[in-house]
Amino acid sequence: MDTAAVYAQFAGSQARNGGSPTYEDWALGVAGDPEVCALLDTLPEPKRQPNLLFAAARLVGAPAGGWAGVRSWLAAAWPDVEREMRTRATQTNEPRRCATLVPTLAAVDGPVALVEVGASAGLCLYPDRYSYLYTTPDGVRTRLDPDDGPSEVLLPCDIAGPVPARLPSAVTGPVPARLPSAVTGPVPARLPEVVWRAGLDLNPLDVRNPDDLAWLEALVWPEHGDRVETLRAAARVVAADPPRLVRGDLLTGVADLVAAAPAEATVVVQSSAVLYYLTAAELAEFTGTMEHLRRTRGVVWLSNEGWTVLPDVAARLPAGADPQFILARDGVPVALTDPHGRSVRLL
Repeated sequence: MDTAAVYAQFAGSQARNGGSPTYEDWALGVAGDPEVCALLDTLPEPKRQPNLLFAAARLVGAPAGGWAGVRSWLAAAWPDVEREMRTRATQTNEPRRCATLVPTLAAVDGPVALVEVGASAGLCLYPDRYSYLYTTPDGVRTRLDPDDGPSEVLLPCDIAGPVPARLPSAVTGPVPARLPSAVTGPVPARLPEVVWRAGLDLNPLDVRNPDDLAWLEALVWPEHGDRVETLRAAARVVAADPPRLVRGDLLTGVADLVAAAPAEATVVVQSSAVLYYLTAAELAEFTGTMEHLRRTRGVVWLSNEGWTVLPDVAARLPAGADPQFILARDGVPVALTDPHGRSVRLL
């Protein structure tokens, strides 16, 4: 697909559906601008993606507003934007995805040793350190907090799905600072017990580094100010107890991290919006590695990826499903999730 077509597709399928009129406008502007497309075509293909261009432009100082103003600014600032695009990668670290992972992660026999591939700055390695506010379709709200009390990170999430048996009634009405941990509905009775955590990334980021944090903020779409505030709060949680982040390729490094996990814990490897960047051969290799680790080490693999990324997973969805992201456990779909963690529908 040529560059103009990539940006046109992004405008319709991602920016519009993802709630960013700004990026929809910018993407359509790029798609209709042969000169800008020619500039992008001087970059390696993986570096031409819309999220990378737009985040790099905003990091350098692109003006807010429509494409017409940005276009004239970009012509003058291209050398600086190009430098950022060549040296950086899209490493969106969305802590709100923890809200869509927790119901499934909490069902894993613990304690849990959590490994994330494509961990970026590791913000999704702390599902046990955040608070959650789940809302069911009938308006029942349930809050879950860490054992040591409410977190400064409160992640709201709409939730639907099967009802677990033999649990007390949910708490309804105003949401107090802390609620009982056992509830009905699809909300888990407790947060997962994570006793060890580590991440793997080609370019790990450190939230204690202002430059790295600025890049993470630039990757959040312009209209999503609430996500920036959540990102900053999660960064403070992580900075207080930094995770083990290893620089490496997920194809060769995941087995070593699994081997380093404590023997008494169940190892869970999670991936979220990262496998999209693998070739078909690489994806097959990684899937084979996870199957081997499942059989030989009892590893649980949680994948939270776009519905086109793992065709074998998508093929197992029930008829009529309309997924954005599919959360799967060991290749079996268990939930449909919003890419930014706003909702989860358990299957």
